[in-house]
Amino acid sequence: MQTGRPRIELSDLPDGWELTMLSLSEEGASIIELAVELDISRDTFYELSKRDEKFSDTVKRCKDLSEAWWTRKGRKNLENKDFSYTGWYMNMKNRFSWSDKQEIDHTTKGQSLNDKADLSKLTEEELRLRAEIDRKSYGA
Repeated sequence: MQTGRPRIELSDLPDGWELTMLSLSEEGASIIELAVELDISRDTFYELSKRDEKFSDTVKRCKDLSEAWWTRKGRKNLENKDFSYTGWYMNMKNRFSWSDKQEIDHTTKGQSLNDKADLSKLTEEELRLRAEIDRKSYGA
């Protein structure tokens, strides 16, 4: 027995919901803008995306269209001195999970190869990798 409100299904969405979502996304719309336009909550939007393959596929296409719109904005404004690249970049990082490149040293655990390390604490694999790096670094 179900309690509470009935689940929202595709048939409950406004006529033309798919075209509406795609059109808005072509203009860079966010997920919350799409949810508001469909007159559903963000939670319902995500739940429907999990349950319904057609809706999920449409959301994926919408995300691509929105990111393409925002990417194009940055590309077309390369020479525009009035364009806010900081705002654009922060938007891209927050909306599309862009990140600054991070280099992680998995072999030396952040220790310089020149540092005197307690080699007795390294595993056999770590010792082998370190020796390989040393050979490459010193041309041996």
